Amino acid sequence: MTTRRRSVSTLRVRYAETDQMGVVYHAHYLVWCEIGRTDFLRALGRTYAELERDGVFLAVTEAHVRYLASAHYDEEIRIETWIERVQSRAVTFGYEISRVSPAPETRLAVATTTLVALDSQGAPVRLPPDVLQALRDASTPAP
Repeated sequence: MTTRRRSVSTLRVRYAETDQMGVVYHAHYLVWCEIGRTDFLRALGRTYAELERDGVFLAVTEAHVRYLASAHYDEEIRIETWIERVQSRAVTFGYEISRVSPAPETRLAVATTTLVALDSQGAPVRLPPDVLQALRDASTPAP
């Protein structure tokens, strides 16, 4: 079996992320995706801050979330992140968000986000060559 490189981030659901019933508000899943992709990029050796200092901004142009189960206050959450697709000016990340504690482990959501590289004026630009290569390498299935 071959798999793509994945990063794993964990967090505990904060009270501020929940509604009156203790259930996580749906938009917070996209915040968790952001945590996953920033950790993924950091693991590749680059950060959003470095890209922005280099004049490249990654703007979310698409987001899709399929909710499978609810997350609740104080549960431990795992975010697995990987690359779905890489192009010269865009990258699509995939995510699987799961509850790991309390047991049993439960898949909560699957998601994708597509980000486009922009310059400081908002015009599309190519990803820096080192970032593009690192993303391509990470999206290639391992033997």
